[in-house]
Amino acid sequence: MEILSISIDSDSLKQLNEVQKRLGFKSRSKMLRSAVLSLLKSYNDINALHGSIESVFVVTYTEGEKNHVSDLLHRFGDIIKTSLHHHQSGIGVDILNISTSAQKTKELYRALEKNKCVRSVTYVLVKETE
Repeated sequence: MEILSISIDSDSLKQLNEVQKRLGFKSRSKMLRSAVLSLLKSYNDINALHGSIESVFVVTYTEGEKNHVSDLLHRFGDIIKTSLHHHQSGIGVDILNISTSAQKTKELYRALEKNKCVRSVTYVLVKETE
């Protein structure tokens, strides 16, 4: 097994330690390996898509970043069939129903993932057809 070193701020480390304890991981390394494997699975699932896709995206961001995220989503307005928007405690949440090709789905996912204003992106496949 390879060894990786990461830098993390003290607040995030405190939260990681708490999550480790609550989830019952014996070490931070095991917990972080699990998180990395989850990220890789998500990435591989998106890359394996083909055909026509019906899916749901849940996007979170800080309230102050709403305009940046909205600008990004407007670029994909033609594939967003339904959009729900909510703010809670300074966090914006958009739930998007997407219907498009696998390629456009991947483009949206990658654009959201690499956007520095987006806190998290959750993707759920509803239906995939040839």
